[in-house]
Amino acid sequence: MPGGTYFFTLPLSDRSQRLLTEHIESLRLAYASVRKRHPFQTDAIVTLPDHLHCLWTLPEGDADYPTRRRSIKTRFTASLAASGIRANRRCHERAVWQPRFWEHAIRDEMDLSRHIDYIHFNPVKHGLTDRVSDWPHSSFHRFCRDGNLLKDWAGVFESHHKKGE
Repeated sequence: MPGGTYFFTLPLSDRSQRLLTEHIESLRLAYASVRKRHPFQTDAIVTLPDHLHCLWTLPEGDADYPTRRRSIKTRFTASLAASGIRANRRCHERAVWQPRFWEHAIRDEMDLSRHIDYIHFNPVKHGLTDRVSDWPHSSFHRFCRDGNLLKDWAGVFESHHKKGE
């Protein structure tokens, strides 16, 4: 769908690792580099320790999200290898990332809104925080700055099984 909006989930191959948040700057650099070379709009994003969710809108006439997705994964993996970090004894894309990913073409405004909410609520869903606003690696903060969401959106949830505690 040229110029379409897509939802993606990109999980690590080893879901017990925390590579994405432990190396968030490397991920941000990989993401920005690919976005500069292959432009797209990030409508919403959240990075969790072992996976990320994002909503992208591609430029008019462009439907090549696979190149962008693959390039981000490849650049992030290369940065880990350059830092001497090994995932699953090897440090190539298949060792770091699951080979498959979840992709969904957004159909309408309601579908878009549901996916934005899903993205922003994900850290709470996974027990990483009790409030959406407490998770630092989320476009939720941009939505608040732009006046599209309130800081207390979704309320407070008591998480009894937080990961990493």
